[in-house]
Amino acid sequence: MQADARDALEQRIHQHCQEGDVGRAVEEALAGYGAELMRLLGSLLKDRERAREAYAIFSETLLMDLPSFRWESSFRTWAHRVARNVAYRMAAAPSGREVPVSHGAFDHHAHQDWSRTRPWLRTDVKERIRALRSQLEPYEQTLLELRIDRRMSWTDVAKRLADPDEAMSSEALARKSAVLRQQFQRIKARLRALAREAELISRESTPA
Repeated sequence: MQADARDALEQRIHQHCQEGDVGRAVEEALAGYGAELMRLLGSLLKDRERAREAYAIFSETLLMDLPSFRWESSFRTWAHRVARNVAYRMAAAPSGREVPVSHGAFDHHAHQDWSRTRPWLRTDVKERIRALRSQLEPYEQTLLELRIDRRMSWTDVAKRLADPDEAMSSEALARKSAVLRQQFQRIKARLRALAREAELISRESTPA
């Protein structure tokens, strides 16, 4: 990709983030950088199927961590770091399968005593994350499902969570979306806290 095209892509990604449309930002990012990031994962994992699995995890990671990205580097530089971390965690995971909780918050170092002292941690990580999410309030679970699992825009999430009999103006939807984004950040913080209690992530972890 030429420098001018890369600069334009970086600006589009940043603009979508400023507008609060993380889903669109991730779509732009994967369309522009997806091929090279897939090659990076393939070179690190040396296995096509595991690279594809890592790429899916990496995509989920972007959705979760992009709102907290501080833009102190280019998106491309940060995305390469995130992809490498996903590959390293996946390679180190006993099951060969790693799914982030806060997507970017896992400790990079294996804890050798986990499997001996906490047998339930030997189950698939995705199941552990689902168990953590089940501890949240139903409304919080729904918000996570709409935003993360279904990758809906904040406007669509606001419409889905609005009172069916309530006719919302564009201004009301914007206000509702802003409130939901704040709630989403609080839910992420709570999920991180639950994960730390379960020792799924490092207590020293901070957003990328």
